[in-house]
Amino acid sequence: MSAAFPFAVLGNVAGLVRRAGVAASPVDGLLPPPRPAGSRRRRLWELPHKFHCPLVGVCFDCQELRTLMKKVMHFPPGTTDFVLHTTAVGACEERTPLAEAMQKTLEQRYRLAVRGLAGLRDTDGLRNAWRQVVADGTAIPATLWACWTHPAMDAELEQEIFADIHMIQHQVGAGTRADLQAMERLRRDNAELRRQLAAQGAELDEARAGRVAATQAAAKETAGLRAELAAAEAAGARVAKELAELRARIVDLDTRETLARRAAAAEAREAAERRRAEGLAGELARLRATVRPPEPPPAAEIDAEEEAAELPATRDLAGKCVLCVGGRTGAVDSYREVVEQSGGRFVHHDGGVEENLQRIDSALAAADIVICQVGCISHNAYWRVKAQCKRTGKPCMFVKSAGVSSFGRAVEAVGRQEA
Repeated sequence: MSAAFPFAVLGNVAGLVRRAGVAASPVDGLLPPPRPAGSRRRRLWELPHKFHCPLVGVCFDCQELRTLMKKVMHFPPGTTDFVLHTTAVGACEERTPLAEAMQKTLEQRYRLAVRGLAGLRDTDGLRNAWRQVVADGTAIPATLWACWTHPAMDAELEQEIFADIHMIQHQVGAGTRADLQAMERLRRDNAELRRQLAAQGAELDEARAGRVAATQAAAKETAGLRAELAAAEAAGARVAKELAELRARIVDLDTRETLARRAAAAEAREAAERRRAEGLAGELARLRATVRPPEPPPAAEIDAEEEAAELPATRDLAGKCVLCVGGRTGAVDSYREVVEQSGGRFVHHDGGVEENLQRIDSALAAADIVICQVGCISHNAYWRVKAQCKRTGKPCMFVKSAGVSSFGRAVEAVGRQEA
């Protein structure tokens, strides 16, 4: 037995004859077995042996053969597909357990094709049916089995079918090679597409980074415009105040001409500042429409020492209500103690952190003095406090630090000015 085959190949007719002690003919095993009498369909082992190779190759894949062979024999796990195929082909030469299992599988699988050709009574009908299937390229395995086992099959037609199936297998092999070449081209195309996709991804990341930078620049510019707008509003307020003073002092001027010149100059300055403020407001609106920057921190913070000079001078707090806007929650009691030690009444609002921002208006109305801790309040609260204090002329001191010591210095500054 050859080392390439780990188990015996069944169906060697000449070997069985020799083991039986009968002289074998030189052509034993070459001629097809005799056709069965009557109209009975041939079984797998009754077909010419040379037909078994294409029949097994076309109708069974290697995994099917492996499953069937496990049921009737033992073979090593590493047995190659070629050994499986040749063993199955050899087993079909006789009625072996494997041949019977394959016969049963073929009959069950292709019963519709067998039933479809059962009504044919001559080789011409079989030939036409076979040629139609070959032309269509479909149902070749089923028709192959139904034709070769048909009672009307003769030697000439079965040889024609053998030649056709031989060439079809060659064509399938050529098609497989073409498919492999096409697959290789697809692999190369896929690699190129992946490279292009990576390049486009890098370009997209770069564009995204540029957009982020542009957004940040726009936000910075918007913050600058807000600061300029606040400065312009302050300048306009100063000019308006100067104009009001000029109008009030009209009786003290030497001549109406001098008053008119000064008033005209003040009005011109006011108009210029108003136009500048309107321009800044328009630019700010344009930037708001194109980008939504993060809310900037409250601008125009004023040191306690600078604001203290604007407070009215009295002796002490003398029971006045001091409103503290913002500050640290844990230090509110300390703020209260500082104010009450200076003779005042203490009121607190957290600047919109947790309390309703609408309540700050009533707190501002009730307060005599406002101390605003700009580092701990919202942007809207800052502007609301500043606008209302400016409108009512109420003393307002802006403190940068939320510490108790900074608050105490602010109260002390108020006390000095009130003294």
